[in-house]
Amino acid sequence: MKIGVIADDFTGATDAASFIVKNGLSVLQVSGVEPNNDPLPEAEAIVVSLKTRSCEKALAISQSLLACDWLLKQGCQQIYFKYCSTFDSTSEGNIGPVTQALMEKLGVKSTILCPALPVNGRTVYQGNLFVYQHLLNESGMKNHPITPMKDSNIMRLMTLQTGQKTGLLNWQSIQEGEEYASSVLESLSTQGYSCIVCDALNDRDLNIIAELCKKHRLVTGGSGLAGALAGLQGGGSLEKDTGWCVPKRKNTGVVLSGSCSVMTNQQVAAYQKLAESYKVDVDRCIQDDNYADAIEEWILSQTEQLYYPMVYATVGSEELREIQSRHGSGVSDKVEALFHQLVIKLHKHGYQNFISAGGETSGTVTQALDINKFKVGIEIAPGVPWVSSLDGNINIALKSGNFGNKDFFKQAQDILL
Repeated sequence: MKIGVIADDFTGATDAASFIVKNGLSVLQVSGVEPNNDPLPEAEAIVVSLKTRSCEKALAISQSLLACDWLLKQGCQQIYFKYCSTFDSTSEGNIGPVTQALMEKLGVKSTILCPALPVNGRTVYQGNLFVYQHLLNESGMKNHPITPMKDSNIMRLMTLQTGQKTGLLNWQSIQEGEEYASSVLESLSTQGYSCIVCDALNDRDLNIIAELCKKHRLVTGGSGLAGALAGLQGGGSLEKDTGWCVPKRKNTGVVLSGSCSVMTNQQVAAYQKLAESYKVDVDRCIQDDNYADAIEEWILSQTEQLYYPMVYATVGSEELREIQSRHGSGVSDKVEALFHQLVIKLHKHGYQNFISAGGETSGTVTQALDINKFKVGIEIAPGVPWVSSLDGNINIALKSGNFGNKDFFKQAQDILL
């Protein structure tokens, strides 16, 4: 066992698992910490998916430490704390406190932070996080309903979260090569910077950073660096594209979209032109205890269509603000509860393929299906693979809100056998 990943949400876990598999290591993904000692399938990396991105801070810390203990017992040599490439963490967020707790647990005095994922347009320069050409706080993330990003500077955010100064390994130092960058990293650690943000503009930068920390006990970052570390581990039994399962195309499938990100709004709009769609009525969702039955009946009537039917609560930023002004921020819990009921009902009808958009929605789907172990399959888009239950009976595509292009829902089905 080489790498043990602690991911702060479900889509983040599949994101990391996809990049690790793509770089040659076999991966087992589990939901939460295993409560027993049942033997696990052989794997060179384990990814534990939690739901700690926006929960209460103490809970995020306790669950992350439990996951760390469990991964160490499985023989993992390196612990990787994975968070989103758009950071998704305000000044009161959990990334800093969880990182500090893991550092204390593992006895390390400093660690790096590298959220960059260049293949998806997420880069870091002078400590500032960009989404393509836009600073994070000027991108669609500024309107995120749970973690609105009002500052693009990772060092400032981490200083606010931890109460300690955060250092920077800048891009210029990385361009000088591994030896020079290593000396800068060591100097920052000696100066007492416990957290050090790493600039990265491309995959070459990630590969250099991976070399710097390949023997570190603890590393934190996005899926890009996790993939680069996997590529350096060497000796992986998984050859390129070997073992990447491709689910079978079945009529018993559904698309569920709960994310309100800019990209998911585009994906929903594009998919509406191809497939039957059903927009969740928020008022009815709150007031009608039998609303899931009505949507279930609608979905069951769509089995003869070429593409899976879509149920979506995805709306634009203005409509989202209007909904929250009427019902409060807790309305998202009602929508997720509706999706939870739907998945249970559809599974009883034999539905086997589920495509989900949004971290919270994806967590709801996996919980409703009561599946906690996955094989990581073929990549749909960077950071988004199909995953299958160990018996192969259930196939799920868990998409982070901002991932994929506008035709993602179609592409996810077009690659099925």
